[in-house]
Amino acid sequence: MSTPGSAKQVDVRVRRAPKFGAFIVVGAGIALIATLIVTALFPSDPSVGYPALVAYFSLFTIPAGIAIAAVIALIVDRRSSKRARTLAAEEETVGAPQQPELPEAPQPE
Repeated sequence: MSTPGSAKQVDVRVRRAPKFGAFIVVGAGIALIATLIVTALFPSDPSVGYPALVAYFSLFTIPAGIAIAAVIALIVDRRSSKRARTLAAEEETVGAPQQPELPEAPQPE
């Protein structure tokens, strides 16, 4: 535990930050859906087939969707850092709890 006088007051910045992973997954999902729709709108070559075209175009659109989503996440993160507030908080130092001593096991004779 801590002693009563071990707390000190510090200033902290509080802000709402976006989850970059969520932005990236949504960007990849939107890119995949857009690829499926655009590929379905145009006739495909019978020798290649629809699944191969979707796979080929996904190689380009999914990374582009991820990059666009990451840029949007960076913009949202920059905007949230401008709206950050500075608050006062108490910092406490807490030591590790004491482990109870176990009795020694009896030695076999």
